Amino acid sequence: MKSFIKIIAVGLMLLSCIQKNNNVSGDQTLFTGKDGEIKLIVLAPEHFHANLLQKSSIPQVNDSVFVYAATEDVGLKQYLAAIESFNQRDEMPTNWKTIVYTDDDFLNKMVNEKKGNVVVLAGNNREKTGYILSAVNAGLNVLSDKPMAINREDFLLLEQAYTNAEEKNVLLYDMMTERYDMVNIIEKELINDQELFGELAQGTPEDPAVYMESVHHFYKEVSGTPLVRPTWYYDVEQQGEGIADVTTHLIDLLFWKCFPGQPIDYTKDIGNISATHWPTEITLDQFSKSTGETSFPDYLQKYINNSILKVYANGTLHFNIKNLNAGLKVIWNWQAPEGSGDTSMSLVKGTKAILKTVQDKEQDFVKQLYVEKPEGVDDNEFSGNLLKAIKKIQTTYPFVFASPTSTKGKYLINIPIENREGHESHFKYVAESFFSFLIKRDIPEWEKMTTLAKYYITTKAVEVAKDRD
Repeated sequence: MKSFIKIIAVGLMLLSCIQKNNNVSGDQTLFTGKDGEIKLIVLAPEHFHANLLQKSSIPQVNDSVFVYAATEDVGLKQYLAAIESFNQRDEMPTNWKTIVYTDDDFLNKMVNEKKGNVVVLAGNNREKTGYILSAVNAGLNVLSDKPMAINREDFLLLEQAYTNAEEKNVLLYDMMTERYDMVNIIEKELINDQELFGELAQGTPEDPAVYMESVHHFYKEVSGTPLVRPTWYYDVEQQGEGIADVTTHLIDLLFWKCFPGQPIDYTKDIGNISATHWPTEITLDQFSKSTGETSFPDYLQKYINNSILKVYANGTLHFNIKNLNAGLKVIWNWQAPEGSGDTSMSLVKGTKAILKTVQDKEQDFVKQLYVEKPEGVDDNEFSGNLLKAIKKIQTTYPFVFASPTSTKGKYLINIPIENREGHESHFKYVAESFFSFLIKRDIPEWEKMTTLAKYYITTKAVEVAKDRD
């Protein structure tokens, strides 16, 4: 009997060791996918992306959400108001219960209490990388809005956070919502159809093989309501420059479309980074309309010249990736022209086809995807390969078809509007992917490597642009 009891005791000890080694956080065992198992901690929610993860209910996510923020935080008030609107809406209301802690020691309180197992970050980018590292060190998984780093010091902290995450057996993930845009999904399929697209062209710095451009606006509406920006959003030391922020999506799409599933090692695969930057000029009236404040705060005074606030939100960025030349451009205007909004364009050159996305007045500011025949490619071969590529795509996306335009050798890839979902809906898919990784523990190594390569490029670009001033 004693021997039997001893065997049971040893078995329990071994089981305890296994659980400790596989713990996701302090007292949490492995995720299994059961309802309510994922407990969110929302830390310093100062950007509206924080609430978009909760726009829809997800069975695995517990209705009780723990929120930690500084006292009198404007972003917190907006977050709580958004969550309440989700709970009170007529169609498919949510049932979130927020447990809020506010004080100057909110970070230490969160780390010490560890009431959840997944930390959500979307807020002031000056503090974000430090929050990431603190959460990881506490044995908590992290789902972070972009950018995860806005300068060289942040990049080094992010590297450390990934190293520590492996040691703690927790996951760290970047919210790359653009991967769930249907136009991007179809473009990726076409780029990786070698019979149609061929190989990626090499390009030159002056005529890159991949060029992407994104235009944003400080004053705009979200869900039909004017977006109130926090005052720190206009401080590049807190929000980050444009080439440290928006370009994170552009670089991620470049890696994801052109090098799918491939690890990008920034120490070997990235080179020749060059960048420029310039300011968007904001008047006090515009600033007040955007923020609700009647004066510029003290920390913005150093950016003011002749009563005009200069925000370094615009820039260009060029780099090599595995000898491919890539170029990016980001623009922040004050407000979009009537009837338009944020826009984007891209150009990806292959040896047998060229892919373009355009979102101009001609397209009624709806992003459209085109395929063009390069010079030297046979017309019949090109059209035949495009037809075969579309048929393959239709097995998964039957609503997609190609139609010729008025320009010879140029085709519109028709993706009906009703089969596209808006940017806000993409956050749910990011969350579901991350939660799947938590359960299966199968996040690929390339996700970490490409994320670090992305932030190496953006933070290096800021240094290069400043050195040119």
